[in-house]
Amino acid sequence: MQAFTVHQGLVAPMDRANVDTDAIIPKQFLKSIARSGFGPNLFDEWRYLDKGEPGQDPASRRPNPDFVLNQPRYAGASVLLARSNFGCGSSREHAPWALDQYGFRAIIAPSYADIFFNNCFKNGLLPIVLPEAAVSRLFDAVAAFPGYRLTIDLPRQVVVQPDGAEIPFEVQAFRKYCLVNGFDDIGLTLRHADKIKAFEAERIARMPWLAHKEL
Repeated sequence: MQAFTVHQGLVAPMDRANVDTDAIIPKQFLKSIARSGFGPNLFDEWRYLDKGEPGQDPASRRPNPDFVLNQPRYAGASVLLARSNFGCGSSREHAPWALDQYGFRAIIAPSYADIFFNNCFKNGLLPIVLPEAAVSRLFDAVAAFPGYRLTIDLPRQVVVQPDGAEIPFEVQAFRKYCLVNGFDDIGLTLRHADKIKAFEAERIARMPWLAHKEL
């Protein structure tokens, strides 16, 4: 998992409350468990005028010119600004996969659905919770200033605005540790690889019949 320490990125505004996971990555794209290739279908039903199907060439699609991510001023955005209850609906882990593979590294919103919130941390995506008033001020700033960028400093737990003003945010210590070090659940386990190997060797020495495989 890619580590997250300090990130500066262009901000894209998703000015809708209660964005559910089916809007983030529609159900027809859940057939794959490869954990790759979901970026082109992020917000598919809003992003395109035609219905998308798995394996379809994005270049053959008809983009919706009114959708925020299709507007040139937000090309290459890596910070998503959202409204309350972002990521509600079903618990599909494909939603943070799609956001990450599109290029987003962080989301800023007043609140999130619990399962989506947890899945973001497990996949290297930082969901930041800020007061609704602070989020509204950021929406105003993004609208007023094309190319609006924020710096997110996870070790210091602050969002830094272009004028240097800082907005603090809370993050659970263990989740912060995992993100800063790039540890997903597998990475956390592999920290103890030597102990696991030693345990397995000792177990086979005591119970050698476990090493035999049936033909």
